[in-house]
Amino acid sequence: MNPIKNPFTPNAGAPPPELVGRNPIFEQARILLGRIKERRAEKSMLLTGLRGVGKTVLLNKIEQMAQETQYRTVFVEAEEDKPLGLLLAPHLKRLLLDLDQLAGAKDQVRRSWRVLRSFFDGLKLTYKDFTIGFDIDPEQGAADSGDLPTDLTNLFVSVAEAALAKNSAVAILIDELQYFNEQELGALIMAMHKMQQRQLPLLLLGAGLPTLPALVGESKSYAERLFSFPDVGALSEEESAQALCGPARAAGVIFDADALQEVFRLTKGYPYFLQEWGYHSWNLAETSPITLQVVKDATTPAISRLDQDFYRVRFGRLTPGEKKYLRAMAELGPGEQRTRDIAHLLNVKTSTAAPVRDKLIRKGMVYSLAHGGVEFTVPLFDEFMRRAMPSMTEDH
Repeated sequence: MNPIKNPFTPNAGAPPPELVGRNPIFEQARILLGRIKERRAEKSMLLTGLRGVGKTVLLNKIEQMAQETQYRTVFVEAEEDKPLGLLLAPHLKRLLLDLDQLAGAKDQVRRSWRVLRSFFDGLKLTYKDFTIGFDIDPEQGAADSGDLPTDLTNLFVSVAEAALAKNSAVAILIDELQYFNEQELGALIMAMHKMQQRQLPLLLLGAGLPTLPALVGESKSYAERLFSFPDVGALSEEESAQALCGPARAAGVIFDADALQEVFRLTKGYPYFLQEWGYHSWNLAETSPITLQVVKDATTPAISRLDQDFYRVRFGRLTPGEKKYLRAMAELGPGEQRTRDIAHLLNVKTSTAAPVRDKLIRKGMVYSLAHGGVEFTVPLFDEFMRRAMPSMTEDH
């Protein structure tokens, strides 16, 4: 069939042709956006889930929903070594420019400009000669203490008040929240606490790995009263079939029932992988329907591209010791593994292997929800590790 007409989109962050199984999250977001705009208290949302389940796609969709209801939005992706303030400051500058174009009070927006300048100066933010480019005096005594939690709270209050003066609202969306340190997470939580206390029209929508609720809770004990944590998981077999059949049917193509069953068996319902198998099955099929044999033939190129584009980029960031740790995890199979069992396979003490585990957690390769246990953050990564390192003793 014509590859140009292929409806499937196996690309990181790219929206699938049909968003399936996520309506409850969108409804929760719709209510949140509506209530905050009316200055009614509502918990902000932090999406959690493994990689490849579509968290970034959902954040992008929710940002679109916010913009359609006249929110001003900021969307950033956290990075391992980039501070929160440096990520937010240039985007908040752009947001204030947008607010400045709206009719209404000017004084509050001008004050927000000065507070943002103070925030930037107070934290002494520099990054590879980056400058915020302010041609405005700072607001003395506001957001300039150098204490991130205090200054970020003051900055958010100022931005929210500027939006309120313009009859607008602000949505801050942050992906990969788990990369922030405890102080940065605590600063975000304190700022959002102030938003709720004063019922200001600024909300936070975020996404991160399954450890996010625990990280947030450890940072501030009252965080559970400020945030909800919708879990973004794999799709059911019925939802997986819908994700494949809907776009194909719109193009006049159908899948055989046994072909759909095979795709679900191979992908376990993870959205990114469904798109990969759908994409290659479409390209290999000569005519409709897409059969079981076509899906089987598509498995080799689908796995090859997953290995190259989805898995290798993460594998390539690992040290030899980290690769061996993950290979030992893979040897034990999918799901949660005990750290003592991993250390046993590596022929080292659990305490000796712990620093490697901690580095893998910081890199977002594994996570731990229970003491002494660890799981892959990437679906089916155990299968990839066995392909990448067929032998436990092999060096890469």
